Amino acid sequence: MYTRVRNARKAARDRSVQRRCYSANIMPSRVYFTPGFFKFLRDLKKHNDRDWFLANQERYEKDVRQPFLALIADLAPNLAKLGSGFIADPHPTRGSMMRIYRDIRFSKDKSPYKTHVAAHFRHGQGKDAGIGLYIHLGPVDNFAGGGVYRPEPPLLKKIRDSIAGNPAAWKRAVKGQSLGGESLTRPPAGYDANHPLIEDIKRKDFYLGSEMSEKEVTSNKLFAAVLEKFRDAAPLAEFLSTAVGKS
Repeated sequence: MYTRVRNARKAARDRSVQRRCYSANIMPSRVYFTPGFFKFLRDLKKHNDRDWFLANQERYEKDVRQPFLALIADLAPNLAKLGSGFIADPHPTRGSMMRIYRDIRFSKDKSPYKTHVAAHFRHGQGKDAGIGLYIHLGPVDNFAGGGVYRPEPPLLKKIRDSIAGNPAAWKRAVKGQSLGGESLTRPPAGYDANHPLIEDIKRKDFYLGSEMSEKEVTSNKLFAAVLEKFRDAAPLAEFLSTAVGKS
């Protein structure tokens, strides 16, 4: 009898420890970025060349890349809870973190490096259309949110058709929030100008999100702030992903 009671108490303690550890992993309260993060990126803007970058690569790893990968790793289990289709991969070279190298093939600006970091957490059927959640950090802008920017015409039509054909689902997805991006000045051809959602049907971009301050980025509140913005944008990303996946 005593052995059974002791074992039951031990099991309860173990479950309690597991819950605390799980909670800590899911909602970490830690500082990811020091002021050195923004200092490196500002210095990179002044010295945007390969020699300087290689000479300062240790700073890049310590102040920028490794903290950002740690943030992605901590976000991964939370994104799985937001929806089954979100992909968060902290792999350093083929994961969610976007490359620091600029594509300069068709640009007059031949600066080889971006002066910000970003990650894209693509969603299910819409991953090839660029639909998902997004975070961008740097001296000029700090933004987190989700949706899609400037989808290709065939995908744009699918999104518009889904809004027009299922207005209730669209309203649940956006939850009364104001979307960012541009819109047409007139209704697109083939859509009822008197449709109650015509202003959303006129959109060329479909994304939600908001800015963060440098102070917030370098505080222990960053994770909670990003996760809150992702929670707000996740239903929109799921609606868009479902829309473009329709045949």
